Amino acid sequence: MVIRFIHKLEENIVALLLVAMTLLVFAEVIMRFVFSSGVIWIQEATLYTAAWFVLFGASYGVRIGAHIGVDVVVKLLPEPLRRLAGLLAIALCFVYCGLFLLGSWDYLQLMHMINIEMEDIAIPKWMAMMIMPVGFVLLVIRFAELGWDILTGKKDGFHLADEGKESMHLAEELKSAVSDASNRDTDRGAN
Repeated sequence: MVIRFIHKLEENIVALLLVAMTLLVFAEVIMRFVFSSGVIWIQEATLYTAAWFVLFGASYGVRIGAHIGVDVVVKLLPEPLRRLAGLLAIALCFVYCGLFLLGSWDYLQLMHMINIEMEDIAIPKWMAMMIMPVGFVLLVIRFAELGWDILTGKKDGFHLADEGKESMHLAEELKSAVSDASNRDTDRGAN
């Protein structure tokens, strides 16, 4: 129940950030090209909204398996070794996230200490950049969930998006559609 609420909250935040970013860019384009003016703070707001979107989206992508990876060799391994490779990859992801968590925390403390504001929006910069540790904590949570699924045997790895397989499927569909169209043309010519 709580997990489902968190998943829905995450999806809604990602959607809200995408809509906000789109509306900000749309408003700026309209202001510049229709009214020959602009709003100074929109560009900075769009930049930070995009950063929030990317870091929330990275966590969401891990959850749904949307990240692209090269796992050709891993797929050739027997199931126990695939699981081991997945756990090793997750351990490396933890190291990566840990380094970024430490770095972002140090950076935010410095921003808080010297109290720098954003250039065009009158809020402290550390508040706008708070997504850095939040995003990497979310990633750690997602990697921990995936690691647990691998340990308990629910999954044997990351199950990344397979663009090659999807491309081949689309190519087969296109080939089939062309063949069907050709057959219809042949049938019409025969009548």
